[in-house]
Amino acid sequence: MRKLRIILLGSSVSFCAIARAVYAPIPEQEKGKGLTISLEGGISYDSNVFGSATDAIASTIFEVATKIAFNSSLSEQTFLSASFQPRIDYFDNRPGPKTLYSQDIGARVAHSFSPTSVLDLADDYAYDQNPQALLSGVPVNTDQTLQSNEFDGKFTFAPVERLGLSLKARVMYYDYTDPVLGHELNRFENLYGLESDYSLLPNLRVAAEYRHLDVDYRGDPADNDKHSDFLMAGFDYKVGPRLTASVRVGGEHTRRDGLSDETTPFAEVAAKFDYAKGSFISAGYTFDLEETSNPLLFSDERTNRMFVNIQHAVSAAVVGSASVEYVPATLLGRPGQADVREDSTHAGLALTYLPARSWKVTASYDYDFVDSGISARGMNRQQFGLRATVIF
Repeated sequence: MRKLRIILLGSSVSFCAIARAVYAPIPEQEKGKGLTISLEGGISYDSNVFGSATDAIASTIFEVATKIAFNSSLSEQTFLSASFQPRIDYFDNRPGPKTLYSQDIGARVAHSFSPTSVLDLADDYAYDQNPQALLSGVPVNTDQTLQSNEFDGKFTFAPVERLGLSLKARVMYYDYTDPVLGHELNRFENLYGLESDYSLLPNLRVAAEYRHLDVDYRGDPADNDKHSDFLMAGFDYKVGPRLTASVRVGGEHTRRDGLSDETTPFAEVAAKFDYAKGSFISAGYTFDLEETSNPLLFSDERTNRMFVNIQHAVSAAVVGSASVEYVPATLLGRPGQADVREDSTHAGLALTYLPARSWKVTASYDYDFVDSGISARGMNRQQFGLRATVIF
C-alpha cells in the first residue's frame, strides 16, 4: 500500500522555476543502468482503510510490487525515461474485495535543440484501487477506484542573453469507477502558461508569469465548470551554495458557470537548505483555490498549504526523513450553503537502510487528521509500514 507521505532519498524541493537540464533526474539506484527491474514486498497497518469519519475499519495490508524502468540517452541531445509499476495489495480485514490491483505507467522525453532551447514532455497514468488520497465525506465502503492521467509539456528557450522564456502546458484527467462519484467528480483540468525570467545577477533571476486554467466536469451536476486566469511575478534566488529560494505572488480571476466571478490572491513560496551531504530541509507555502470532493454543495476550497520536509543522512547506509503539511482551508458554499472551515494535517516519518546499492529497507509512519465543520468530513488515520526493495 502506498503511503500518503513519501520523501524520496536525494530529492529536492519543487521550485516554481523548473531546471533547464536536459537529463531529467532519476532515482539514485537506477543511475548508470539503462534497464532496471525492482521487486518490493511490504507489510503495513492502516487504522482507517476508507478514511471515514465514523466506523473506521482497520486492517493489516500485504503488498507485492514490481517496477520495470528504462533510462537512457538516445543521443547527445535526447534523453528518454519510461517505467511500468504494477502492485497488488491484500487486506486481511476489508469489506468487499480483499485483493486490489493498481498500476502506474510513466514516460518522459527531453530534447535539447541547442544549449538554451529544451523541449520536455512527460505523461503519467495511474490506475488505483486503493487511492493514497481518499475523499473526505464519502460513505464507508464506497469504491473510490480512480484512473488518472497527467501530461506535462514545457518548451524553454532564450531569445537573447540573460532572458529566458517558457511555454508550459498540463492536461489532467480524473475518472472514478463508481458511477455516483464519477458523475460528480470526473473532469479535465487543462493548464497553460507563459513565463519569462531575466538574470539580474548570476544568482538572482526575476520572473513574470501568466497561466490559464480550464476545469471541465464531464457530468457537471452542479454547473461547476470554471475558467481562471493568473498573473504573477517573483524571483528565484540562490542565496549561497546551500540555500535557494523561490517566490511567486499575484492574483487569480475565476469565472464559474452559474456563479459570480471572483478575484483572489495567489502565492507560491519555497526554500531549500542543504546543510550536509545527503541532508536538507525544505519548506514552502501556497495560497490558492482547489477543487472540492463535494461540488454539489461547494464551488471551491480556499487553501493555505504549508509544508516542511527534512532528510538527514545518519550514515552512508542510514537515512531518516520527516514531513509535515498543514492545510487550513475554507469550503466555499454555493447559494444557500454556508462556508465551512476544514483543516487538514499530514505527517510522516521514515527510516531507510541501504545495505547495498541494490537493496533498500524502509520503516515508516504516517498520520492524517481532518478537522471539519461538517462532522461527516472529519477523519483520523494512522499507518505503520515496513517494506524492502531490491533492484536488478
